Amino acid sequence: MIELTPPERRALRARAHALQPVVTIAGKGLTASVIAELERSLQAHELIKVRIQGAERTQREALLAELCDALDAAPVQHIGNILIVWRPRREEKTPEKKAPAVPNPAMAKSASAFAAAARRSALAKAAEERKRDEARKRRFYKDPSQRPRNAARGGR
Repeated sequence: MIELTPPERRALRARAHALQPVVTIAGKGLTASVIAELERSLQAHELIKVRIQGAERTQREALLAELCDALDAAPVQHIGNILIVWRPRREEKTPEKKAPAVPNPAMAKSASAFAAAARRSALAKAAEERKRDEARKRRFYKDPSQRPRNAARGGR
């Protein structure tokens, strides 16, 4: 279990104030799946809140100590049914990178092919926007008598 100084604990409590509980421990207690989820949460966030349901104060204190021992974490605060736990992020093992694959010249597209595809995409998008605008205008002016006098000339 990690020991924190009072100033460190105070700073962590301040950071944890806005957090929401990420894990809820209920009737079955501290199971292997709960510990695994707490491990993932601590690795992702370092500082987490845990909600305990259906336990008395002494049981919650014992659960906090057990939780911190199992996760090698530091207890920050215990208020009511909420426990705040902190552990510095552990270094993950990075997999060895493979050598980059040599591109196959037969599969490579030329710059002109990319440009043509971009033009086709832009034209299709523009046509779709024109259709959408025309449909909007038709919906808005269902009754021709409601259409403004200059609507036929572009609405100016």
